Amino acid sequence: MQAYFEYLREFLTEFFRHLGTFFYKGLISPWTDVGANFGRYNSLLSAHSGEFGFFGWFFWVLFLILGIGLIAGLGFLLFIFLRRYIRFVRKELDKDELARQVERLNYELYQAVQEKDKILNLKVGYMGLKADAGQATEEEQETISEVSSRFPKLVRVDNKYRDSDPNIPDREGLSLEELCNAIRNYAASQWKLYYTINTIRQLIAGIATSKLIILEGISGTGKTSLANVLGKFFNFPSSLIPVQPSWKDRSELIGYYNEFTKKFNETEFLRSLYVATYRKDLNIIILDEMNLARIEYYFAEFLSIMEKKETADWLIDLVPAPMPGDPKNFKDGGKLLIPQNVLFFGTANNDDSTFTISDKVYDRAISLFFDDKGRPFEAEYQESMSIPYSQLERLFNEAVNQYPISESMLEKFETLDNFIIKKFKLTFGNRILMQLDKFIPTYIACGGKESDAFDFIFTNKILKKFESLNIAFLKDELKELDAQLDKLYGKGNFPLAHAYIENLIKNN
Repeated sequence: MQAYFEYLREFLTEFFRHLGTFFYKGLISPWTDVGANFGRYNSLLSAHSGEFGFFGWFFWVLFLILGIGLIAGLGFLLFIFLRRYIRFVRKELDKDELARQVERLNYELYQAVQEKDKILNLKVGYMGLKADAGQATEEEQETISEVSSRFPKLVRVDNKYRDSDPNIPDREGLSLEELCNAIRNYAASQWKLYYTINTIRQLIAGIATSKLIILEGISGTGKTSLANVLGKFFNFPSSLIPVQPSWKDRSELIGYYNEFTKKFNETEFLRSLYVATYRKDLNIIILDEMNLARIEYYFAEFLSIMEKKETADWLIDLVPAPMPGDPKNFKDGGKLLIPQNVLFFGTANNDDSTFTISDKVYDRAISLFFDDKGRPFEAEYQESMSIPYSQLERLFNEAVNQYPISESMLEKFETLDNFIIKKFKLTFGNRILMQLDKFIPTYIACGGKESDAFDFIFTNKILKKFESLNIAFLKDELKELDAQLDKLYGKGNFPLAHAYIENLIKNN
């Protein structure tokens, strides 16, 4: 054992001496003495190994393993370092390449814009325009205004409606009941679309109550067709806006200002909204399959704006400041006022591919549910009608004054409210009570019964909220509610509510 330690001392002495010599000579001839050094190590081993004994050889092998492990570890660390360095260099090269590509694309876009300007200049020159634009014809001036504006589509609307007369004469002797029958007969006689008279009454009363009408139910029951045929009936086709699943904010709906091109990316929705500022009739914008994306995201600004009591505050910010050539009907610089003659229809399919419509949206809208195709019936031939929106508003206001909600119905509804608070911890809310004041009288003016109007509001505004409750533990309470409806309103009334409650119990 003593011989091994003597060997180890001499070995380490020689190793570090040679290591120092190696680094000393590294810059001149680092490998000159490497072979001789290994020969020296072998001589030392031969001189001492005969006296190692068992423990000597044990420690020699252990020392050899540790040495090999150290060298291997250093080699592995060097390998990791080199690999990461190579990856880093590649990433930097990729970034440089990406920056060059972006620069090239920007340059090509710039060139394209320049080419577009040259083409427009050639077009202007072809039309005979020189430096004095005042010499241009009216059509040429319209083309120049559209090209130079940040809002070419909206300016084109300005040019289209500049000399038109938007006024529409009132239709003498028209009542809401006659209007409902006319819409129903028009859909059946000209488009083979069949709706019950109650559906049309609910629709017209909904228009009087809210700017957002939701048509939901299974596919193929005539939801979108109803919104389309209503526009055709009023002699101004509805605008169909297909909602995309990727919509997340208002820019998907109305567009955005592009800082690079200095143009506003106008959407068809924005154009339709702007057209309504020139018209005096009812303008319908359809958000087709509106729950493919979350309504509370892309339509949030409109939901908030339409809650304001003063309609003069229904303003949408488009650009921060005005510029020459902006559309004529902008307010306060770069804002657009939502006109009162605009009505938003949203169609919604209830399946796994769509989002659930939240209470926030339901509370602000009137929802009509379609669960079956209409039954064909013999209908009188009916022509379309041109009716100013101001006449519709007068009819709605006259209905409110002529058919106020009866005190007995309000008392029963308050009793029903207290029952639901006690049993289900839910309440109607002030917004729903305010909607009652418009929906109920309008529905009666359309030829409907007061109890049917209450039934519709109760089912679509209150019972719909029950879907968020744990119905499996509330079946007894639902049966009590069913009996309470009969007690308050009599058997045979509130058919929608009874059917909804029965469906809740059956499916849970």
